[in-house]
Amino acid sequence: MNDQPVLTERRDGVLVITLNRPDARNAVNAAVAQGVADAVDLLDGDDDLRTGVITGAGKGFSAGMDLRAFVKGERPFVEGRGFAGIVQQPPRKPVIAAVEGFAMAGGFEIALSCDLIVAAKGARFGIPEVKVGLFAGAGGLLRIPQRVPYGVAMELALTGEPILAERGYELGLVNRLTDFGGALDAALELAGVVAANGPLGLAASKEILQQVRDWTAEEFWERQRPLMDEVFSSEDAKEGATAFSEKRAPRWQGR
Repeated sequence: MNDQPVLTERRDGVLVITLNRPDARNAVNAAVAQGVADAVDLLDGDDDLRTGVITGAGKGFSAGMDLRAFVKGERPFVEGRGFAGIVQQPPRKPVIAAVEGFAMAGGFEIALSCDLIVAAKGARFGIPEVKVGLFAGAGGLLRIPQRVPYGVAMELALTGEPILAERGYELGLVNRLTDFGGALDAALELAGVVAANGPLGLAASKEILQQVRDWTAEEFWERQRPLMDEVFSSEDAKEGATAFSEKRAPRWQGR
């Protein structure tokens, strides 16, 4: 068995990133954080990779920060990327979390740093940090209220109690709900649909959606304009229109 803390595998333009500490519930230590950061850099830096999927080995996604390592002085942060090598600066390209079992505390915050979440029925999501005198400091308090109603976000933060994937699906937190054991396959299927689209359009769409909540209508049109100029005048834009008219799959070049 591969004992690397983070595994990567290429699958038809998709980079599968696996948190690989199953005996520790995929808790995040410094090695995991660096491994994820390296994988994110690979995803963004390789033109043959269109999207990523993050999953966990064993019975769950991740239980969050490795508290034993933390007590010993280890800090699972990477400069520029933040906790787990991803939460402060996620990849530019789309990434999907495939969650089985649990995504708790920092594990939930890793999933929230992804653009889409696929989860198996019965999987638990929560930020229980208040139960040990802390709070969710790795982006949970930023991203949870962006994805669920205010009252739900506040309840998660103040009670520390988890919700099941089924409830997350009802709220729109979870994009696809699968049977037990099916999260990775469903995430790969969804990633394939995403990866088939134009890479410049994907990157621009993600960038706009991540920032648009803070823009006025006037700022929206102003800030979208340079991205439109770049994407709509690209070779990929011409290829997309040509392929559509010729009823064939486009051959993207990322320029």
